[in-house]
Amino acid sequence: MKLKIYGSGCKKCQQLTDNAKEAADALGLTVEIEKITDVNAIIDEGIMRTPALGIDDNVVIEGKVASAEEIKQLLKA
Repeated sequence: MKLKIYGSGCKKCQQLTDNAKEAADALGLTVEIEKITDVNAIIDEGIMRTPALGIDDNVVIEGKVASAEEIKQLLKA
């Protein structure tokens, strides 16, 4: 499973990354986390607000730092 964190690398982006790792660990999933910081790449994905989270090339959260619990629910789906 591949997770993408879209954002500038700010504190909120780091928190989203940490929450995603925590959620994956809690579910026993092996994930690859990629950080996308290039503004053009973010815009190309149609993302207008960061941070954003993509799961297997689908953007599922945009413009907020989701909790580990919220991300766990998305990973289970």
